[in-house]
Amino acid sequence: MAALEAEIARRPGHNIKRAEQALMTAKAAVLREFELTVPQYAGMVVLSYLPGTSGAQLARICAVTPQTMATVLSNLEAKGLVTRTPSSVHQKVFVTKLTRAGNALIKRADVKAHAVEDRLVAEFSDDERRLLADLLERAIKVLNG
Repeated sequence: MAALEAEIARRPGHNIKRAEQALMTAKAAVLREFELTVPQYAGMVVLSYLPGTSGAQLARICAVTPQTMATVLSNLEAKGLVTRTPSSVHQKVFVTKLTRAGNALIKRADVKAHAVEDRLVAEFSDDERRLLADLLERAIKVLNG
């Protein structure tokens, strides 16, 4: 069993997945206070920078499926945190914006979620952070073909 665990631990995909899960678990823990999931938080952060973004654009930026983003936006709309109105350009596209309550909530939630990321990067020197970012970008590039 130990040999199998050692073999699995050497696989880069396993380590990347473990790191992602650890990050998402830590973010989920701090976002519970705000009754937000990590995908809801991610969508709201994007909307805070890019108001009027469509659901399809949000899905791409947040790296989730369009169906997942549709559910995320429906839940945020039900909570009064976003509004969705039909686009003046395309009937089937909805323009999504944070409400006043959504803006206030994401500002508070982002402080806590950002602290998780700060805790992560504080573990590395400046050179290590740059190297990690470069290595991850190379991995993304090679896997995206």
